[in-house]
Amino acid sequence: MALLKVSDHRRDFAGMTYVYPVLSRRAGGVSVGINLNPNNACNWHCVYCQVPDLVRGAAPAIDRALLREELSGFLDALVNGDYMARHVPEGLRTIQDIAFSGNGEPTSAKAFADIMDGVISIRDAAGLARVPVRLITNGSLITRAYVQAGLKRLAQGGGEVWFKVDGGRREDIARINGVDLDPASVSRALAVSAALCPTWVQTCMFAWDGEAPDAAALDAYLACLDAAGVDALQGVLLYGVVRPSMQAEAPRVAALSEAELMSIAERIKEKGLTVRVSP
Repeated sequence: MALLKVSDHRRDFAGMTYVYPVLSRRAGGVSVGINLNPNNACNWHCVYCQVPDLVRGAAPAIDRALLREELSGFLDALVNGDYMARHVPEGLRTIQDIAFSGNGEPTSAKAFADIMDGVISIRDAAGLARVPVRLITNGSLITRAYVQAGLKRLAQGGGEVWFKVDGGRREDIARINGVDLDPASVSRALAVSAALCPTWVQTCMFAWDGEAPDAAALDAYLACLDAAGVDALQGVLLYGVVRPSMQAEAPRVAALSEAELMSIAERIKEKGLTVRVSP
């Protein structure tokens, strides 16, 4: 009988197209994942990404009827069935969130706003209105009207955004996330997200070729958050690498020690931000 593990976030664990369960370190229990990118397509290419066969692109057309069927059925199995007892270690058998994450950028799905509305309605119908819905995003499409509509609905439903920021210099963003972006545009997008919905910054820190991020890299990262307005942010979710990267750059990526991550967290706290660390 297979048990969920924090080190294994396979999207096919429950045999569905769009819905998958994981044990999330950052959520602290069972996270019900929504994968709008079953085609493994993303507009970024993060070097630590655990998605195999990752390609550049956007989400395909979503079979919304199938998504509704999978989510409503799976939530019923979690709440009223024996799924937790069979697949979740004792002591972790609580639903901590419903998270738009998956194998690519979820906001690239053109029906994102309508899907967000449907997911929140299904959650409420299952008697789980207190379970937060979370959007894990790189924020690159935040200026699109349908994305902003989805974020507004997320805020109305008591949810929050986890917005990826891994570096504050153009060269760091290019190396880590595989995109050519002006850090100022990242700050602007982060500010827009925070204005529309409660927003946490989600940051992965790791050693690259055996070297931890240096002071200059951290200064630039903090300047990026500063430019977005730290007072508007909920805080920073700082985490390290646990699951192996499936990208060609994997040999260059290594985990930092807990002490190294805690030292980075102290730098972030100096900005007045709440920091949650997941080594």
